Amino acid sequence: MSISISHQIAQELQVREAQVSATLKLLDEGATIPFIARYRKEATGGLDDTQLRTLEERLHYLRDLEKRREAILQSIEEQGKLTDTIRASILEADTKARLEDLYLPFKPKRRTKAQIAREAGLEPLAKHLLNNPNQVPEQTAQAYVNVDNGVADVPAALDGASQILMEEFSENPELIGQLRQFLWNTGVVISSVVKGKNEEGAKFSDYFDYDEEIKRIPSHRALALFRGKSEGILKVSLKPAFGKEDLAQATLNFEGRIARHFNIRSANRPADEWLLNCVRQAWSGKILPHLETELMGQLREQAEEEAIRVFARNLRDLLLAAPAGHKVTLGLDPGLRTGVKTIVVDRTGKVLETTVIYPHVPQNEWDKSITKLAELVKKHQVELVSIGNGTGSRETDRLVQELIKRHSELKIHKIMVSEAGASVYSASELAAKELPGLDVSLRGAASIARRLQDPLAELVKIEPKAIGVGQYQHDVNQGKLERMLDAVVQDCVNAVGVDVNTASPSLLAYVAGLSPSLAKSVVETRDKNGPFKDRDALKKVPRLGPKAFEQAAGFLRVLNGSNPLDASAVHPEAYPVVKRILSLKGRDIQSVMGNKEFLKTLNPVEFTDAQFGLPTVKDIIAELEKPGRDPRPEFKTATFKEGVEELKDLKPGMQLEGVVTNVTNFGAFVDIGVHQDGLVHISMMADKFVKDPHTVVKTGDVVKVKVLEVDIPRKRISLTMRLS
Repeated sequence: MSISISHQIAQELQVREAQVSATLKLLDEGATIPFIARYRKEATGGLDDTQLRTLEERLHYLRDLEKRREAILQSIEEQGKLTDTIRASILEADTKARLEDLYLPFKPKRRTKAQIAREAGLEPLAKHLLNNPNQVPEQTAQAYVNVDNGVADVPAALDGASQILMEEFSENPELIGQLRQFLWNTGVVISSVVKGKNEEGAKFSDYFDYDEEIKRIPSHRALALFRGKSEGILKVSLKPAFGKEDLAQATLNFEGRIARHFNIRSANRPADEWLLNCVRQAWSGKILPHLETELMGQLREQAEEEAIRVFARNLRDLLLAAPAGHKVTLGLDPGLRTGVKTIVVDRTGKVLETTVIYPHVPQNEWDKSITKLAELVKKHQVELVSIGNGTGSRETDRLVQELIKRHSELKIHKIMVSEAGASVYSASELAAKELPGLDVSLRGAASIARRLQDPLAELVKIEPKAIGVGQYQHDVNQGKLERMLDAVVQDCVNAVGVDVNTASPSLLAYVAGLSPSLAKSVVETRDKNGPFKDRDALKKVPRLGPKAFEQAAGFLRVLNGSNPLDASAVHPEAYPVVKRILSLKGRDIQSVMGNKEFLKTLNPVEFTDAQFGLPTVKDIIAELEKPGRDPRPEFKTATFKEGVEELKDLKPGMQLEGVVTNVTNFGAFVDIGVHQDGLVHISMMADKFVKDPHTVVKTGDVVKVKVLEVDIPRKRISLTMRLS
């Protein structure tokens, strides 16, 4: 079936089947997505990492579909009911829903009323009345009364026949497929508040009297509905249409579709009304409840997938945020009663000194704290101050501002950073290993300092879900979320590249081809033998075989090593191409790397061969031009307005600077320094129509906003980026 899978994925991605087949082969051989995207462009025809991730996702789905198809065929065959027609229908099914529709009549189930009726010999009665409505139901049923079979009288016989027809109607795959699609196109989700829950569920007040077409409900509203229902605040249901009158008409439409499918109609024949009643009962008692469960599940699944995509996009932006660089940094984890945890880390993130200061209430050691900070800055030649944005952050920011005013000789810059996930890291086993002997309360300050130096290197130590840049991340499928976020982290780490002589095991574990155990082995080898002199030395790492080396080598950098190419993204397998360039042009590597003028004179075609095609040679020349280039943007920060520290300080019309902390489908949340992010609704993001907020801003962007409205009781801030 792999050929048909290749064909289907190629159609969906609108690429050539040969590209997909080559990618499937590479994946099956153990190649990683970052490696394929970067170093196998000739094979895949240049598919990028986004296309490859989609391809991989569809591959899993379609292979699962094939496994399920085989299991269903085997089950029906074992029942002795597999005909050529059924087999053909199952082989043609292209979705899991269609496959399950076809399997439904054959699916082993507990004894139903319809099965009991069949065992009592009532199936012929059901068939007779369906095929010949001119029969009088009560007269025809008389012949099927049999006390020994459990059919006590005529009503019992007709009820049994009705159960058989209702089950047949509700298990007809063609009909159910049509009704499912019709209900998705016309159905309305309705929610109301559970009696007595108005006050407790105030945050769900938008959904106390709510209705919306199911196909139009955006991800965030769907997940809010499901959360409200799971918390016992909302009653949520799916109806065929709006309002009582429309609902009645919609019900008739659905029942009419069932009736027409089985050639049932009202023609004043004796059995017509009985048959139509079977249709009504089948719709209200079996089909609608089944489809409601299924379509609400579909709504949840779609909403979860969209929420996961939003989370992944925000995580990517956060991980690829601009690093402040290798500078001595003072990390401050603000606190009021418990004090401000203070730590100095060197250019590599190594802890130099720690203390706790108490500038705020109740101790109020303001001057003493400034003196202590000044001592630390002078002693260690601190360049940056990283302040966590939690409780007490604005007060601590003011403290550092005062420090800078009093000690103008100190050349320091202060930056507020997100401390999301710092407490999770502090209590982790990893933090205990990295910072042995350091109190848990101080580990968070170390993380706050390091994430300013290099957000990517520090944030990979925290479970992605704990970083908090998603919407309803705890409500979505955790397995899917974990897979998607791991893929994002892997793509980001490999896009930037990793210094193999300074990277932590956490960072190395995301390098293509390296598992956590291999990453640990790399660090142990480095600690035992000293820094790696070149990439070849990696081959001596225990358990790091040829396949792992092939996948990882291009993403691992050896800075200031014996071979300058080891500091670049040129893969060792392609070093012969560089040698060919140097040989033909009579140059050495030092005179070529970074020499933009010379490299622009090269004709890439001249250096291609059977193994390395034009895409790879072009990549090599681009990498030689800017060896080891970092794709992340230039570092810059927001300046919070003095005197604006709490919600009550905000006034409509006030213009402020802030940092985008989260981007959703309905807008962006911005930290403006009052411990509560404000929302810029999608309609307020630009002077033109915005379809997707991600096209305007991304997580980490510094933006200018204006305050529209402040709701202090609900802790809501409405902002606009339309400053004019």
